[in-house]
Amino acid sequence: MDIKEIQNLIKFVAKSGASEVKLEMDDIKITIKTGSEDKEPTYVQQMPMQGQMQQPILQQQAPAEGQAAPHAAASDSKESAPDESDKYITVKSPIIGTLYRKPSPDKPVFVEVGDSIKEGDVLCVIEAMKLFNEIESEVSGKIVKILVDDSSPVEFDQPLFLVDPS
Repeated sequence: MDIKEIQNLIKFVAKSGASEVKLEMDDIKITIKTGSEDKEPTYVQQMPMQGQMQQPILQQQAPAEGQAAPHAAASDSKESAPDESDKYITVKSPIIGTLYRKPSPDKPVFVEVGDSIKEGDVLCVIEAMKLFNEIESEVSGKIVKILVDDSSPVEFDQPLFLVDPS
């Protein structure tokens, strides 16, 4: 089995959704794990590799974010921050994952404070289970505040951006 076949096998396993595949042939033993926190699937010959667990980091940061949530009114997805009293629209996270403000590390950020946006513009991406989900604006307006740092874990319904619709 050459390196090209191994790479194709890794891609196939990643797309299939399987979390682990073991392959044993006459002279080679390969284990492919896709459930680790690494950015790409890993493969190891002879013995499986254990991926780094970043879950404790998420658990440490989640209470701090949970404490910030009660400060916002809990009415609907387009609620206002309490100090702006219905002036700004809050864009919230539709899923749990890791927020990225750039499409890739070498590209510029999607939006900055002061940028004008329209409905359908991509504001950020959230990685969840190795899938990158584009978060599009549901409103037109101007970005007033960015509430989450790049590469930060986010919770469902967590405020991400404040938008001035006027």
